[in-house]
Amino acid sequence: MSLQPLALNLRDYRHPEDYSAVKSLWEHCGPGVQLSRSDLPAEIRKKVEHDPDLFVLAELDGAVIGTVVGGYDGRRGLIYHLAVAPAFRRRGLGRRLMEEIEARLRRRGCLKSYLLVADAGQEALDFYQELGWQAMDVTLMGKELL
Repeated sequence: MSLQPLALNLRDYRHPEDYSAVKSLWEHCGPGVQLSRSDLPAEIRKKVEHDPDLFVLAELDGAVIGTVVGGYDGRRGLIYHLAVAPAFRRRGLGRRLMEEIEARLRRRGCLKSYLLVADAGQEALDFYQELGWQAMDVTLMGKELL
């Protein structure tokens, strides 16, 4: 099955009406998207209020089949939660979503962006490297603030 270019729609996420479909996609897409309390409805609402244009959905015939979430703090971008429904993988949808979020970041003046890759395996790393992303020698640290 190939994606029909006219039937595939990339659009901004709408809260709260898209939340259930997006959460379901994230829950069923495998180990690459790790959900946390930051993915609860109230937190997603705050994200969308801050960067409404950096949460992109891919729809096919009205069904959400892909997402990518970006952030921009005025200096650096951050990309996370790229998810494509298993039945639609390896058809260029992940690439289209990444190209779209990168274009949106560039339009905001973002010079450099970071990408968080959970332990999704070599296939995910290869995918991002094919898109020009490079591994960085960094230690990621986190701290719960609330």
